[in-house]
Amino acid sequence: MSNLNLAVHQAVTNKQLSLGAPSSNNLSTETPDSFAKRHIGLNAEEVAQMLKPLGFSALDALIEQAVPKAIRLKQPLNLPDAKTEYQALAELKTIAAKNKVCRSYLGMGYSDCITPPVIQRNILENPGWYTAYTPYQAEIAQGRLEALLNFQTMIIELTGMEIANSSLLDEGTAAAEAMTMSYGLCKNKSNAFFVSKNCHPQTIEVVQTRAEPLGIEVIVDYHWEFEFDKPIFGALLQYPATDGGIYDYREFIDSAHEVGALVTVAADPLSLTLLTPPGEFGADISVGSTQRFGVPLGYGGPHAAYFATKEAYKRQIPGRIVGVSKDRHGKPALRLALQTREQHIRRDKATSNICTAQVLLAVIASMYAVYHGSEGLGAIARRIHHLAIILAAGLQRLNYSIDDLPFFDTVFACVGDAGAIALVQAAENRGINLRLMEPGRVCIALDETTTQDNVLELLHLFSGKDTLSFTLDDLEKEVNDEIPEPFKRTSPYLRDRVFNCHHSETELLRYLHKLETKDLSLTTSMIPLGSCTMKLNATAEMIPVTWAEFGKIHPFAPKSQTEGYQTLFQQLEAWLAEITGFAGVSLQPNAGSQGEYAGLQTIRAYHHHRNEEHRNICLIPESAHGTNPASAVMCGMKVVAIKCDPQGDINLDDLQAKVAKHHENLAALMVTYPSTHGVFEEDIVEICQIVHQHGGQVYMDGANMNAQVGLCRPGDMGADVCHLNLHKTFCIPHGGGGPGMGPIGVASHLVPFLPGHSLVNLGGKESIGAISAAPWGSASILVISWMYIAMMGAEGLTEATKAAILNANYMAHRLEGAYPVLYRGKSGQVAHECIIDLRPLKKRAGVEVDDVAKRLMDYGFHAPTMSWPVIGTMMVEPTESESKEELDRFCDAMLSIRKEVEAIETEKADSEDNLLKNAPHTAESLLCGEWTHPYTREEAAYPAPWTKEHKYWVPVERIDNAFGDRNLVCSCVGMDAYSE
Repeated sequence: MSNLNLAVHQAVTNKQLSLGAPSSNNLSTETPDSFAKRHIGLNAEEVAQMLKPLGFSALDALIEQAVPKAIRLKQPLNLPDAKTEYQALAELKTIAAKNKVCRSYLGMGYSDCITPPVIQRNILENPGWYTAYTPYQAEIAQGRLEALLNFQTMIIELTGMEIANSSLLDEGTAAAEAMTMSYGLCKNKSNAFFVSKNCHPQTIEVVQTRAEPLGIEVIVDYHWEFEFDKPIFGALLQYPATDGGIYDYREFIDSAHEVGALVTVAADPLSLTLLTPPGEFGADISVGSTQRFGVPLGYGGPHAAYFATKEAYKRQIPGRIVGVSKDRHGKPALRLALQTREQHIRRDKATSNICTAQVLLAVIASMYAVYHGSEGLGAIARRIHHLAIILAAGLQRLNYSIDDLPFFDTVFACVGDAGAIALVQAAENRGINLRLMEPGRVCIALDETTTQDNVLELLHLFSGKDTLSFTLDDLEKEVNDEIPEPFKRTSPYLRDRVFNCHHSETELLRYLHKLETKDLSLTTSMIPLGSCTMKLNATAEMIPVTWAEFGKIHPFAPKSQTEGYQTLFQQLEAWLAEITGFAGVSLQPNAGSQGEYAGLQTIRAYHHHRNEEHRNICLIPESAHGTNPASAVMCGMKVVAIKCDPQGDINLDDLQAKVAKHHENLAALMVTYPSTHGVFEEDIVEICQIVHQHGGQVYMDGANMNAQVGLCRPGDMGADVCHLNLHKTFCIPHGGGGPGMGPIGVASHLVPFLPGHSLVNLGGKESIGAISAAPWGSASILVISWMYIAMMGAEGLTEATKAAILNANYMAHRLEGAYPVLYRGKSGQVAHECIIDLRPLKKRAGVEVDDVAKRLMDYGFHAPTMSWPVIGTMMVEPTESESKEELDRFCDAMLSIRKEVEAIETEKADSEDNLLKNAPHTAESLLCGEWTHPYTREEAAYPAPWTKEHKYWVPVERIDNAFGDRNLVCSCVGMDAYSE
């Protein structure tokens, strides 16, 4: 018998609450250290207490009403038996041991680096940082926002650009975003984009994948050979180039500007401490990766890319920008700026489908710069450059030809065709990875971890002898490591105080802790965000992320060195395929938006393979998340909206009419299940059949997969493809707004079209190509989802889904007297989330949904999802990992707030000067100055008993977003000036 069902059976046997037949004996779920028991927040007594007011005598009876019978699984998931935390870690350690940690000098935008232990322990391994949500509620996210402002400042000053966002997914996709932004901005009507052959090959491939559905022609050539005889709207250059060379791009950029094109320079940020920044030699956009700023290689990710450009393009820049504003008393405060760029607002008018960032990794990179400062970063860069100069001199002593171009950290030697292949193989045999460029050339990229002994080892390798005729001291005497003009940087960088006062571990530790305490995370309280599934990120799941066997592997290391990773991928793909009912899975998409894009691209490729290129209509319900139409447009599709009925379900009559109208050109339907209204639509099977009858494919948005696992499967319902937000359903932490991971599962007929990657021979001839820079996306965090599934097993996963549904229905029941629940299924139940209506509060008391969200902060809670998919509502999702006590605490807070609203309605409280309109209340506002409000300090600060036991203090009062957008400031220097 499952844990939850057994728990209720044992707690109330006198009431005969039978919850189904006993399951097969499973040792791991019956032992005291069963992980499922620790992950699911409910105990036996709580389950019984919650079922009673809902009118059910058994949990399965609730599930039978909430989940339509037609789609429920007929048999349990076929997954390995659940393991304890100890067992799962031991097994994963055995898998990890199959990876070989070698010294990789492969470069290509990926470098081994040193994560300062103070940053590893206090950010990367700290749930106070990795369990926080995207900083949409800025007042309770000031710590993360400050760290991201530091990141933006770092990028602006290193690149010499005027504005930067707070990170993108990886360098390849950042370059693709630069291409599409240039396409939208350019006025010369060209559809051609130039890409230098000296760009990293994975970047070229991602750009080509992104360009094809938009009808953009990608011209790949050497920049010195391009004659501008064909109009282009933009160009992409690499700095330093993928072979290490530093080129003077000024003449090329001037020529590009003459024809009206915008130029993007992909630059290594560490090199920019020594080299002239792109903004100083004419670049319009600069992109790149901050991976080498303390972020492990991780076989390709997650890493924070950057995107910087000119102030004039601030409203076209993709992703998020952190900006400076002020709170209601004029105190400087941070928030996400230019919110009109968010995809749920722009929808099919969006120029990008990006709705996430790499916050946790951007924070690490920014703190790496804070810790080292400009002098420290410069010293690291000079040391790497110096070793590269010595290596080049040694190779020349060994009679290898070295190009005359200046270089930063990468040396390439001409070895001869046969010699190069033999040399690379000999190096691999010694645990050294060298990059074989074109025939006869070997590339060696040094990094922060390279030592003099490593250089000596490389020289012995190239000499083929145990002894050398010279020493490193000999080479030291003859080399000149000065960066030549015009490449030498002369402008200062990282001048702000934050980069110049935290260089001791004591100071950085205190700074990190100060920022952490400004934020609300899962370490504080539940975060009941509908559609965002802020569930427990268990410590056991996180531990393997920082194992060297996973963290120190280069994404293009030989497959013979990554057997452990390949085993991990194969097992996780098989498990996800079983959970979803699909035939194949791609792990490459490194965000939910990437999953959407990859899924639609796969559908598009399928139609083209069948000579039905004309199929380009994508049907999307009006209630869909804004990334859905944005993704469709990026795939070259035309969006047609489908109406929803008063219950929030897809209007079948409108669907029938639209598929009939677009019968010849129908490509796909995008549908979220359970729906964005928080219910299981009864007609989902029929909906899929209707689309198939008219030649279309069904894309299922997996944002709400938390309500399906173990109970039903997208593939069984008729979906052809579904993306999975591993950072929601499968426990990869949100990290304050990233990392994410969005693999897709597909039916058998779509498997040939899954994303591939030419650099590792991934995918067949029908593949849509690379949609992320690394072949398996953010590979290192896949260990988290592997651990979760391995420890939960089929039974535990199913129990978790049932608990999530029970929690949502219990909260809906408790809140509905004060806040109407807008949508329920035909049986009267909700799925794993519910939408409560706050619009009556505005009519009766002038209280907005934002007022309730800010007042929740005084109670120590993050607000649920606001005003989506219905304006003036909140979407509440409790997840399975919260206890009844925590659920009740949140409900008590909401009911208490309702009484505060009632006081306004009955004129017992002032309509303007009240607890809600003035929320949130800071300690400063309560203690300093004269108290003039018609309510007490205690009512403001301690509205519930638990706030007296442990109080989360909001660092700033309500923020003026409009002021910040009118006066956009997005760097530390600007903030200091504003403060004065």
